[in-house]
Amino acid sequence: MDQMRLMIALVLSFVVFLGWNFFFPQEAKQPPASPPQQAAKPEKIQAPAASAVAAKPAAEGIAAVVSADRPARRLTVETPLYTVGLSEKGAVINSFVLKGYHAGVEKDSPLLNLFPSDGSLGTLDVGLKGIPGLENAVFQAGVADERISLTQGTREIVFSYKSANGMQVEKIYRFSADSYVMGLDVRVFNGSEQPVTESLSIAMREAYPAKKNANVFEGPSALINKSLETIEIDDIAKKNSLTGKITWVALQNRYFTTSLIPLTEEDASLRLAVLPGNVVEAQYDSPEQVIAPNSRQSFEYQLFFGPKDINAIQPAGHQLERIVDFGMFDILAKPCLWLLNFIYGVIPNYGVAIIILTILTKILLWPLGTKSYKSMSQMKKLQPLIQEIRDKYKNDRKKMNEEVMALHKTYSINPVGGCLPMILQIPVFFALYRMLDQAIELRHAHFLWWINDLSAPDRLFNFDFSIPFMEPPYGIPVL
Repeated sequence: MDQMRLMIALVLSFVVFLGWNFFFPQEAKQPPASPPQQAAKPEKIQAPAASAVAAKPAAEGIAAVVSADRPARRLTVETPLYTVGLSEKGAVINSFVLKGYHAGVEKDSPLLNLFPSDGSLGTLDVGLKGIPGLENAVFQAGVADERISLTQGTREIVFSYKSANGMQVEKIYRFSADSYVMGLDVRVFNGSEQPVTESLSIAMREAYPAKKNANVFEGPSALINKSLETIEIDDIAKKNSLTGKITWVALQNRYFTTSLIPLTEEDASLRLAVLPGNVVEAQYDSPEQVIAPNSRQSFEYQLFFGPKDINAIQPAGHQLERIVDFGMFDILAKPCLWLLNFIYGVIPNYGVAIIILTILTKILLWPLGTKSYKSMSQMKKLQPLIQEIRDKYKNDRKKMNEEVMALHKTYSINPVGGCLPMILQIPVFFALYRMLDQAIELRHAHFLWWINDLSAPDRLFNFDFSIPFMEPPYGIPVL
């Protein structure tokens, strides 16, 4: 009777909840009016007035940037894997569209851009003490075409800038048609008559959503002194500077990463900051070097902008594959991922591959499970005898424990024999879950019928309203 009343109460509560939303719908929040979109045009960099420059003279040997009075062109390099947009202002990358990945699961969803589509967020701008404001300088691209198609091989694009004090800077990008790995060389020429001491800085930036996924790391990471460092965005204020032998620096989200790899591993520093708009900046500062008069110093790097796919990352070397990190269960999760991809190579459906992987895991753990069940069955048979001992020595706990242990010894039964095999299986299942939650292979992977994204929760029905405390990332996914 009580169960019937409980069921009636639950049904009535749900009906009242639906009725309230139907008769008293919440007014939809109107988005703020956005300014009218203007037609895209080249960036125009105006030179400052002569009086303004004269009012604040630069220190001796240091030339402040005076931007050229000409438009900064935007260049596009298209390869079979990606389309990258570059700007002559700062010679930065401000667009990187991955051709093999879409922003959403819908068929007409646009291709995924690692940076804001309006090109407002540039990355890989360089800084030098001898040329303040170099990130705002207008470089000269050494190509006439603003759109370059690269179908095979490699291609270099050289951006050059010369300051008033004779310092010259070249940024050289190298793109490959068949790899996400790119090259970046920065060459600094000292055209003055005095030696200069310089430290090159390179800043990477990435915008992150305000709501973060509590189960997945998103933010800056680095391999420093052979140790993987991951810094949560909320912790950057407390941990904004790292030093040591830096192998690589990366900004990553759940499935993608932008990475900078110095080809010469040196003692360097990494500075982190959170900019307005929840933009994270990671600035790599190389050690200081003396550049003699009329000589050149080169700084060489590799770049990896793309998916956190081990097969795609491995050509970059320098242990960059460690960025695919499944936490404390990494040593078990990566073999599971390899086996999942192997099965997919035979049966090209990740849903079927997951089912087969689960069955194989169960078969592999079958001996442990059998041993656990057998031990628990034996313990169950001893329960009447154990109960007799407890009743007999209920007033003498020490004697009762001695008799129970003697009983286990007589029948050769380990009291923890049923629990231990089950405990040994737990790390495997945690590793399997972690792998399935973070593997990019499952992003937008179709299984059957309504299941068109194996990386998303299984939603059987979508309401037109949200239920408090049940929204992601903390809510119940099936609702």
